[in-house]
Amino acid sequence: MEWLLWFTQFENTKPLALVIFFTVFCGILFYVYGSKQRGSKLESYKQIPLLDDEHVKEKQS
Repeated sequence: MEWLLWFTQFENTKPLALVIFFTVFCGILFYVYGSKQRGSKLESYKQIPLLDDEHVKEKQS
């Protein structure tokens, strides 16, 4: 039960939270940009908000 009290002190939980969030952030970056196929697919999506409706309809049909 003593280890639960360790989490109640901010000087302990702040660095722990930083390490957890940084690890998750690096994991997401590695997942997204680790595969060239996935990275190129995501790069193709970056222009979607700028496309006209007519251009989108041409691609769908």
